Amino acid sequence: MSFCRLSIAFVLVFLFCQVSIAAQRRTPIVDAVSKAHAAVVNVRTEKITQRSNSPFFGFGDSIFDQFFQNMLPQRTYKTQSLGSGVIIDSEGHILTNAHVVEKASKIYIALSDRQLELEAELIGQDRRIDLAILKIVEPGEYPFLPPGRSDDLMLGETVIAIGNPLGLGHSITTGIVSSQKRRIQIDQQLSSIFIQSDALINPGNSGGPLININGELIGINTAIARQAQGIGFSVPIDTAKRVLDDLIDYGLVRRGFLGVFVGTVSSSFVRSYGEGGVLIDEVEKKSPADRAGLLEADVILAIDDIPISSPDHYHSLLQTYTPEDSLKLTLLRGLKQVEQVVNLELLPEGYGLDYSRRIFGFELHQGKNGLLVEKVMDGSPADQVGMRRGDLVAKVESAKVETIAEYESVIETYLGQQPLKFTVVRENTGYLIELP
Repeated sequence: MSFCRLSIAFVLVFLFCQVSIAAQRRTPIVDAVSKAHAAVVNVRTEKITQRSNSPFFGFGDSIFDQFFQNMLPQRTYKTQSLGSGVIIDSEGHILTNAHVVEKASKIYIALSDRQLELEAELIGQDRRIDLAILKIVEPGEYPFLPPGRSDDLMLGETVIAIGNPLGLGHSITTGIVSSQKRRIQIDQQLSSIFIQSDALINPGNSGGPLININGELIGINTAIARQAQGIGFSVPIDTAKRVLDDLIDYGLVRRGFLGVFVGTVSSSFVRSYGEGGVLIDEVEKKSPADRAGLLEADVILAIDDIPISSPDHYHSLLQTYTPEDSLKLTLLRGLKQVEQVVNLELLPEGYGLDYSRRIFGFELHQGKNGLLVEKVMDGSPADQVGMRRGDLVAKVESAKVETIAEYESVIETYLGQQPLKFTVVRENTGYLIELP
């Protein structure tokens, strides 16, 4: 009997020691992951594409491929891709990257504690910011990780990336912040602000959360610099929070209206002040900028303490704000630096078409085969490059436009960015022109 009691005591002591040892190994990173991991989901998408059996298929937009695509039978292909996401509320809204669900016909998610997949629907997306909102179709109370804040990140702070690299389920990497507001050029006319860290982000991590040592959601992992190992980028959660309501309520990010046209500052200005910035060329009457007291010749140095280095940078950053948002502008007025708060408004109805008419100098109407030039204003940029009534406008930049609504939407995307490339077709011959 005494031997049994001794054995039980020994087992209890052993178990207590094991628990004590495990508690000693429980680091802040372990605690942070335990708070967040249940809200991280794997995202699997299915895409349906149709391709012709053209012998020239694979040569891009060749005339042969386009011809055979219309003449030959179409074959249907189903492809799959994997990514990550994070549930941000108990209703099952999921924040992820837009490119993770791009052109998806079906979206499925897997929670960490379930083997079965759940179907999700796309609620809203914005490719410029590379963010999308999904919602789990099946009603329920889901584990979630609410958005935190990213404006107080510190250089050298430990961060943790959770995702689904290579379809392996939840994988966790750690790193440190090397830049809280790194500007990266996405293409010729678009740049974005990212959190830069050395937390390893592999294929499939896209859309997963970046968390701090307290387990708070501070970013959405979105890209790696493929030319340099160990450099990862994440969309700051403060950027995501500004557009969340628009993505959920409208399915897109509405364009905020400020009412200024900007240009580059001179090289002598940069040499004199050691800073970049953009020069306000024009302030539209009765616009938010006009009411806030912005003036022509003011130089915008920063928006919400993010330095502005070029017009492209200015336009890209402005696209992350929505109507009713407030901007804190740091301005150089003469020799004095001032700060001005401006409240953005909804872009006025029909503004894109009015802008196109004023800046480029032509009007369009809807034809049977697309958008036809209805009128070219004398002496306008369109007139100077030889546009004519009856020309077909097929593309603005890389976007195809076939309706007035599509055209206006694209123009509003590129408001203030000049010049723009237009693909114009006349008598079956295409021309690429720049306006203004």
